[in-house]
Amino acid sequence: MKILVSACLLGVCCRYNGEGEINPAVAKLLKEHQLIPVCPEILGGLATPRTPAELRGQQVITRDGRDVTAAYERGARETLKLAELFGCRRAILKERSPSCGSGVIYDGTFQKRRIPGDGKTAQLLKQHGIQVAGESDFMKQEGFLQNPLHGTMDI
Repeated sequence: MKILVSACLLGVCCRYNGEGEINPAVAKLLKEHQLIPVCPEILGGLATPRTPAELRGQQVITRDGRDVTAAYERGARETLKLAELFGCRRAILKERSPSCGSGVIYDGTFQKRRIPGDGKTAQLLKQHGIQVAGESDFMKQEGFLQNPLHGTMDI
C-alpha cells in the first residue's frame, strides 16, 4: 500500500525548527508499504527553519504575527496532488501541526494548549477521502493498514 507520510517523521530535517526525527513505528512500515514523504510547508514555499505558526480559526499566524495562511493552503493543495498522483488513500502526518495535525492542534496562543481540530493539509486530504492519522495513533485506527485488495498487512 502507498502511504503519504510527513517527511519529518522519516528523519528529513524540515520541521519549523530545522529538525526531523525518524519515528520507529512509521519507519517499520517500509518493510511492507511504499511511503511517500511530503512536507506541506516546504511545498507551500516556506523555509526551514521557520518561525513557529499556529491556526487561529481558519488563518495560520506565526508567533511574530505574520499571516502565512496562503503558504499553508498552497502546501495542502500540492500535497493533495502528490497523494492523487501516487494513489495514496492513507496518510500519517505530524501531530498538532497547523498543516498536518489531525484531530488535535495547538490553539493559536503559542502556549502549547491543545484543542480539537485539523491542520490545513489534514483538512484537505480528509475532504478528498484520504484517511489521515497521526504518528502515535495510526496503529489504533480500525483498518488503517488494511489494503482492501489484500487484507491486513503485518508490520
